[in-house]
Amino acid sequence: MLILGIESSCDETGVALVDASGGHTPRLLGDALHSQIEMHRAYGGVVPELASRDHIRRVLPLTDAVLAQAGLPLSAVDAVAYTRGPGLAGALLVGSGVACALGFALGKPVIGVHHLEGHLLSPFLSADPPEFPFVALLVSGGHSQLMRVDGVGRYTLLGETIDDAAGEAFDKSAKLLGLGYPGGPALARLAQQGDAQAFKFPRPLLHSGDLDFSFAGLKTAVLTQVKRLAHASLDGPATLHLADPLTPQQKADVAASVQAAIVEVLVKKSMAAVRQTGLRRLVVAGGVGANTLLREQLGAACAKAGVRVHYPELHLCTDNGAMIALAGGMRVQAGLVRLDWADGAEGNGYSFDVKPRWPLSDLGLSEPAGAR
Repeated sequence: MLILGIESSCDETGVALVDASGGHTPRLLGDALHSQIEMHRAYGGVVPELASRDHIRRVLPLTDAVLAQAGLPLSAVDAVAYTRGPGLAGALLVGSGVACALGFALGKPVIGVHHLEGHLLSPFLSADPPEFPFVALLVSGGHSQLMRVDGVGRYTLLGETIDDAAGEAFDKSAKLLGLGYPGGPALARLAQQGDAQAFKFPRPLLHSGDLDFSFAGLKTAVLTQVKRLAHASLDGPATLHLADPLTPQQKADVAASVQAAIVEVLVKKSMAAVRQTGLRRLVVAGGVGANTLLREQLGAACAKAGVRVHYPELHLCTDNGAMIALAGGMRVQAGLVRLDWADGAEGNGYSFDVKPRWPLSDLGLSEPAGAR
């Protein structure tokens, strides 16, 4: 059973092919990815219209490349999975349109996949895949969530961000420092040259007693500190050039201190979730999961507590087609998607829609008793 996966939710076009035959975890046969970072860098962030047009140019050549890697023809594909949401509407429409067109041409079913479920399951493609059940720390873009995962589609929400997510805190702090796009990785690189103790930034909700996150206050504290260092008025407007008067060492110290604050919150909340559930496995997924300091500190905390921690491979932390193909394949294996029909998406022809806003609760995510 071969599943072709297409990812086009934002600024990466990804295509992959997995083998979901038998009872084993779907196996990656081919994977290709094109990042739009260079195109968007000049604008300081993602331009949705440019993203959509670039997906159109890239998706079919990437599909050809993946099939060539696998040494298989397009006709061998048994189903096409695609990112249905959340994401940029125009970008999602490109991937869904191509997926449904391929499905129609092949007479094979298509599977709309939740982008965050793709991230959540991506560690199953690693050299050290997890086993159910486990606690998951999902830190991707505008999402920071802790979940109990008992199986595919069996998710219990333990805590989530009430305002800015960890990824947004990285990106917004990087913008205040004039680090450009993409901000998170740039801040993490600069932090290696700084002193993490130079500034005592707040750790929001660290001692709240629950598993929720909040990083908006941290962003405000960084803005205040940068203004102070730049001798700017606290009442003055923030600009992209606010950090220009800072010395290189001051920027590095701010970056290191910001990263330390974010990572401490993520580590402490994750370990609290492990203790609360009594589970002995922790999975970290999403773009922030590639952060070196987070991996180091979580690894040390888990080793001390006797907990196994699992990560996706570094190249699978960002958006990619492999996680979409994997999620589609695992949903089929779990009996959540049927492949014994040939009249299109969800039994309703090959018409399609996308969900730019799509909460995981729509996949059956539940909250524990006593939750908000």
